[in-house]
Amino acid sequence: MDPADQSYVFHCTDIHIFHFPIMIHNILKDKPTKLFIGIACFFVANALIAECIGGKIFSLEKLVGAHPSSFTLFGQPGLAFNLTCGVLLWPLEFILTDVVNEYFGPKAVRKISYIAIGLITYAFLMFYMAIHIPGADFWFGSKTDSGIPNMQDAFNGIFGQGMWIILGSLVAFFVSQLVDVTVFHRIKRATGEKWVWLRATGSTLVSQLVDSFVVLFIAFKIGNGWSWQLVLAICIVNYIYKSVMAIVLTPLIYLLEKWIENYVGHETAKKMKLAAMGRKEEHFESTPSAG
Repeated sequence: MDPADQSYVFHCTDIHIFHFPIMIHNILKDKPTKLFIGIACFFVANALIAECIGGKIFSLEKLVGAHPSSFTLFGQPGLAFNLTCGVLLWPLEFILTDVVNEYFGPKAVRKISYIAIGLITYAFLMFYMAIHIPGADFWFGSKTDSGIPNMQDAFNGIFGQGMWIILGSLVAFFVSQLVDVTVFHRIKRATGEKWVWLRATGSTLVSQLVDSFVVLFIAFKIGNGWSWQLVLAICIVNYIYKSVMAIVLTPLIYLLEKWIENYVGHETAKKMKLAAMGRKEEHFESTPSAG
């Protein structure tokens, strides 16, 4: 190679080496970028935790100190508010979806949803692999004193959720996110910047109905042959809880928006909202700011 060419290569390499830390530094100084990374990380972690704890069923009535109820829906008797622990965390997913929608737009929501679904799928593949790895002989009875006669059975019971439940949960999450994004932006285009509660709560109410039905239909109607009346009855029970939580947590949207506007600045927050709506003539161009 010609010495001049070598000098050019080394010069370009040096520029790349020295500019890369500067680029990373600028990214990490940019408040909107830091905000998106933080929300995305919590969104994915919260979704994964919700899936992992979803195997436990709890009594909502007992949680609030009431006697378990027994009522009939669609001719299905003996119903009560027995819910998976995962529903304790899922309302936060839809709140974060609305926040990301508000400041970063539907493309950002789809991006973090794809990441969450991919990592949840990866996690369950790892659970499946761990279940089928042979356990050490001493480990099987290592918790006998704690009332667990076989650790392998306990491990399988916690992490070995049925494949239909996993599939139903992932499909329901994906579809409900798309529905949430669509309804949110249609309401916002109709109302503008006012009535945050309407687009946040309205989109969540619609998407949660879809989520409740899809997961039960796939996991239990298709996967386990449940009757339509049982699927619909349990769907309504779950939806009642999710609807109440969506309304109760609406003030959290306002608190998060107020915090975000204080964090990035009111002018930057306004430009972010305009960009999220796709208004190119007022498109937000991020300006690095220390934080």
